[in-house]
Amino acid sequence: MSELDTIKKMPFSIEAEQAILGSILIDSEKLNEVLTLIKADDFYLEQHQAIFTAMVEMFITNKIIDLVTIVSTLTQLGNYTEGDAAKYIKLLVDLAGAASNVTEYAAIVKDKALLRLLIEASRDISDTAFSELGAASDTIDFAEQRIFEIAQNRYNVSFDHIRDVIIKNYATLNTLKNDPESLSGTKTGFGGLDSLLVGMGDGDLIVLGGRPGMGKTTFAVNIATHVAKRTKKEVAIFSLEMTSEQLVARILCSEAMIDSHSMRTGRLDGEQWKRLAEAASALSETNILIDDTSSISATSMKAKLRRLKNLGLVVVDYLQLMQGEKHTENRVLEIGQITRAFKLMAKDLHVPIILCSQLGRATETRSDKMPVLSDLRDSGTIEQDADIVLLLYRDDYYKKQGDDDKQHNNSYNSNNNDHIIAKCSIAKNRHGGTNVIPLGWYGHIFKFTEIEEYRNE
Repeated sequence: MSELDTIKKMPFSIEAEQAILGSILIDSEKLNEVLTLIKADDFYLEQHQAIFTAMVEMFITNKIIDLVTIVSTLTQLGNYTEGDAAKYIKLLVDLAGAASNVTEYAAIVKDKALLRLLIEASRDISDTAFSELGAASDTIDFAEQRIFEIAQNRYNVSFDHIRDVIIKNYATLNTLKNDPESLSGTKTGFGGLDSLLVGMGDGDLIVLGGRPGMGKTTFAVNIATHVAKRTKKEVAIFSLEMTSEQLVARILCSEAMIDSHSMRTGRLDGEQWKRLAEAASALSETNILIDDTSSISATSMKAKLRRLKNLGLVVVDYLQLMQGEKHTENRVLEIGQITRAFKLMAKDLHVPIILCSQLGRATETRSDKMPVLSDLRDSGTIEQDADIVLLLYRDDYYKKQGDDDKQHNNSYNSNNNDHIIAKCSIAKNRHGGTNVIPLGWYGHIFKFTEIEEYRNE
């Protein structure tokens, strides 16, 4: 037991560690309670790690755990001589606390383990900073990732009994009965869409697909603006293609109902200036946050998002411009890794994420050009990871022949005040039905609108 004499001043509680092991030796059923809270590495003393590991192995193999069997197992594993094992196991039984308090002892051990992990992470972060290898931003990302990993280590791996979950479901239904809006997801601002989706749920990954120039960015930003204005929460937009200034110019066009040509040339009349000022004032009161870093990774996005305290929605424009954490020649595999990262991100942050994605050219070769799930470019696991897939379509997009889709899309001029009928296909909805929702499209002001008969009353 000389290890006790050489312990450094790290956070730990020898009393709590001994109380857990002693409680299990007295009542082996207590192992079930602590297995969901701690693991062997959470014990500070190596001898305690060895004893707990032996107990777990005996539990897995349905062996009885008591003074005699644990001494035999520890001796066979070579952790102790028989005499030392018997002596210390007897000491643990003598030092055991009240078995009914074993979960409290486990909480103490877990808390100390987390503090030690923080100390180790701090050392690693300090060493990385002192090394001056790479940019400071890389070190910050590394630091945030290490701290996040420690935070994730607190999860509870226990099962939920169906009885308890049924009770939660009944509570939810009663709440909805009294206040139908209270538990619905985040509204997109498009009634027909919200009616089917019941809003965007926390933890949902929503993939928004379309051909280049079909209006993916416009639709996503329209939704983001609505959410920011309605909820007052922070809405984060990662724009990998456009600068923040270009993106905000589009938002101003949409909100002030000013055509893009007038905005680009600065030729605004008095009424337009007035509408622009009103839109700018209203938007300034929202919490729309824009990051236009062109080569940002999903990990870096997550690190930035974790700093936000009242996050309501994330928009990423767009998937195919991203690179995976580890570059691979297999682009489909790489895209799959990215979409999986976004699904986990949405779940961990408890917010909906809209991920824009390009569609492949397969739609161009079909007589019926209405997009389907398989049209998702580098699809791989995109449709698998997505909770919801929305696909945009406009007949007018294909009226002009040729490959220059963007030029065709920009054929609107400042005098075009008529809307074009667009369609938003709910191609996948993990929570309910699918359908096609008609929308109004005003390309010259970067705006989608509801069609009146589909408005959600």
